[in-house]
Amino acid sequence: MLVARGYSAILLGVFYLVVDVWKKQSWCLPFVWIGMNPITIYLAHNCLDFQALATRLAGGDLKHGLDLHVAQGAGGLLIALVQLALTFALVRFLYTRKVFIRL
Repeated sequence: MLVARGYSAILLGVFYLVVDVWKKQSWCLPFVWIGMNPITIYLAHNCLDFQALATRLAGGDLKHGLDLHVAQGAGGLLIALVQLALTFALVRFLYTRKVFIRL
């Protein structure tokens, strides 16, 4: 456990160096989208079935072909990545339209 704390402190220092000292902030924009709408993401994942939508988009023959020809589980990885992309697309859309849910 002590080793994990050391690595997390090193990662925190590296991110501080890159983002705040070197001002390399363009890669952080997806985290800003997520940070502006965390309640929306939570509610959307409970109300909408992103898993079923991602399976509909990237499942079937594509999933089976990846599992068969690339590696076992590659189709599931693709579905998970499509699900993540759909989530990012939703929060980006809401961020560009300046739609934020607050309590």
